[in-house]
Amino acid sequence: MKPEFILTGYIESALAEAEYDKLDDGTFCGTIPLCKGVIAFGKTLKQCENELQSTLEEWVLLGLKLGHPIPVLFQYNLNQESKYEPMAAL
Repeated sequence: MKPEFILTGYIESALAEAEYDKLDDGTFCGTIPLCKGVIAFGKTLKQCENELQSTLEEWVLLGLKLGHPIPVLFQYNLNQESKYEPMAAL
């Protein structure tokens, strides 16, 4: 799969690696092992998935801002031709 947008592709790839556990109290916990510290909780699995995506997005943005290394989850060819016209052509 070649993502159309780099950041979207990264988030989707990371979420594909997510692991979820149902806790003793019936709530859910989600983690992404490759992204240290990314953890979320929710009353339902869907709520946990949404919280995990939000946490991941914030983790990536903060990591980039602070200059932390971000794990490589997929390879993206930056030299590929764009299917969009350059802004100068508009």
